Amino acid sequence: MFPLPNPNTDRRSFLKTTIAGATALTIPSLAARAAEPELGPKPRLVNTVAEDLIKELYSGLDDAQKKLVVKPWNHKDRQTVNPNKALDKLIGNVYTKSQEDLLLKIVKAICSGEDGFHQISRAGTWDASKSFENCGADIFGDPSKGQFAFLLTGHHLTIRCDGDSEPGAAFGGPIYYGHTPDGYDDKKNVFAYQTRAVEKLFRALDEKQQAKAYVQKTPGEGAGSIRLKGEKAPKPGISVSELSKDQVKLMEEVMRTLLSPYRAADADEVMKIIKLTGGMEKIHFAYYTEAEEGFKTSEKRPFSFWRLEGPGFVWNYRVLPHVHTYVNISSKV
Repeated sequence: MFPLPNPNTDRRSFLKTTIAGATALTIPSLAARAAEPELGPKPRLVNTVAEDLIKELYSGLDDAQKKLVVKPWNHKDRQTVNPNKALDKLIGNVYTKSQEDLLLKIVKAICSGEDGFHQISRAGTWDASKSFENCGADIFGDPSKGQFAFLLTGHHLTIRCDGDSEPGAAFGGPIYYGHTPDGYDDKKNVFAYQTRAVEKLFRALDEKQQAKAYVQKTPGEGAGSIRLKGEKAPKPGISVSELSKDQVKLMEEVMRTLLSPYRAADADEVMKIIKLTGGMEKIHFAYYTEAEEGFKTSEKRPFSFWRLEGPGFVWNYRVLPHVHTYVNISSKV
């Protein structure tokens, strides 16, 4: 893919370096994507380290542990986004110390590298969870035999790994991330750089484009906010198809930025699903002016919420008072 930033590196500098030096990125130009082969029934996973580690974890669980954290593949909670606490039992109450170490290896394998793990772990704090032991790790299905899904859940966190057991669904299903510090200005917020990339695109729009991109009432949060609408349903904001070439490059920069915490195989799958559901030109983006919990927008803070949406794609991002992000990407619309 592209070089990963050091957690202490200025993210604007990182993105400039990434864009300037990129020749064969996970997210190619719109013209290059037009020549790509169609996605088959299941995308090929180049890196299966996480999947192999999940199988190792499962094989080491005793019967008592399985009763606590292993559920059937078709269990109702498999596609749950659980934003503020562990889905089920706490890691520290179920797993041995060696299994906790293996769980950490799984999470790191799902991430793009040390910088991705820095973000997913909220700089190692696990946000309000305060420790990895206070998160939850559940397995759905049997990784040794067939379909399975691994979910890590906690405060402001739902991430997944399923070895493509759910065809056509990026990440294996909806994911969620957030961080408690201010989503605009607080340097401690590990995701604020994503809003800076989106703001850069906003400020590159002309007056008419900004007016079209601005939306008053936010789409809200939770499962309802990331329900996929398909191609015919109207989408808020302005379409990528209405942008200039320079603005499209900024939009692609935004996509690189959003996907940078995750391993290459998952980022590739996202882009393939976007292509299957109409391409980047079908993506709309919107900026919301509605104040959240007493926070007011201003010239320095021109929006409190932003959203990218296409036929099979939703990236729903609350900036203020802190980051809440719900994501759902699937070709099964």
